[in-house]
Amino acid sequence: MVLFLVMDFLHAPYCNTLHCMSFICLLCVVRRVLSIGIEYIGTKRGEMEIDLGKVPFTMDFHPSDNLVTAGLITGDLHLYRFNADSSPQRLLEIHAHSESCRAARFINDGQAIITGSSDRSILATDLETGSPIARLENAHEDAIFSLINLTESTIATGDDQGCIKVWDTRQRSCCNSFNAHEDYVSDMTFASDSMKLLSTSGDGTLSVCNLRSNKIQSQSEFSEEELLSVVIMKNGRKVICGSQNGTLLLYSWGFFKDCSDRFTGLSPNSIDALLKLDEDRVITGSENGLISLLGILPNRIIQPLAEHSEYPIEQLAFSHDRKYLGSISHDQVLKMWDLDDLLQTSVNAQNDQAAVSDSDSDEMDVDTKPPKSRKGAKRKNENANGAASSFFADL
Repeated sequence: MVLFLVMDFLHAPYCNTLHCMSFICLLCVVRRVLSIGIEYIGTKRGEMEIDLGKVPFTMDFHPSDNLVTAGLITGDLHLYRFNADSSPQRLLEIHAHSESCRAARFINDGQAIITGSSDRSILATDLETGSPIARLENAHEDAIFSLINLTESTIATGDDQGCIKVWDTRQRSCCNSFNAHEDYVSDMTFASDSMKLLSTSGDGTLSVCNLRSNKIQSQSEFSEEELLSVVIMKNGRKVICGSQNGTLLLYSWGFFKDCSDRFTGLSPNSIDALLKLDEDRVITGSENGLISLLGILPNRIIQPLAEHSEYPIEQLAFSHDRKYLGSISHDQVLKMWDLDDLLQTSVNAQNDQAAVSDSDSDEMDVDTKPPKSRKGAKRKNENANGAASSFFADL
């Protein structure tokens, strides 16, 4: 239709100033529509997609507003506003880091975004202006891989060599450091009631850091596969870890040396992302791009929910009101799925596939050729020197 209007102007038998101005306005509208179309990909009702232009490594939703941020392989940070009735609008695009932006989280009640990079730096960015609030170069000796909010005034970062650092915004510096693993810190979760920080690693271990005693309280035996993701479920009684060979390892709280149960028979693809839906159900993101809903104890595959793409799922997250499930993958697209629609589909599903559970059995753990972890692939061997300086002075 836009094309017909343009042609009509071009073939008009008359031309005056008014028509010329109208034609210019029309071209501006066309340009705006096309520019929006570059970012926004039309989908069926209840779903939204944002073309990020580059591979994303991280995403996070604002704690109280319809905002979502994404960190890219280029080191860029994007911020979008989304609404069910309109196309997502990009609010910010900044070059946050010289290397890939691997982790991003909203902090200070959503007033700022904090990011960690493979260039070993941490950056706090003002949400309103996009201006840097504070930057810490050489925050770690190795590339930063993961980041998590702990309390209102503390965060934790994990690097490629297994070191975890806790940062206190009130003390404006690093307040503790744990050499928790021998390989990259793939994921972290926090038990606020007991002040325990749990982490998984490419070395195949689960570690528990006690933030009250500032000690590594426990560490699991080495698993034969990389542990890539972790959540706490069953009202704090179980810890669930996603692994490189597609098995979920279940640990009982307080007994972390060896897993108490294994959820097998899911898929040969690595489970790269876990997102707790409630105390009994968890959403998984796999290496093959499939997003699924699983039940825990009893262990069962409830329903495949969606397929992001054929590429690995980098991360899953809920919007602040849990209306949307967000996912990112190597297809350079951030997708937001209507969670109610996905769950309704799972409720209507008639055939729940029973999964095999072989408690404390190692028979299913050995894979003659384990799949290559996508998380390990995005690491870089970097040699750089420098000391961490005060970071939170301006927060």
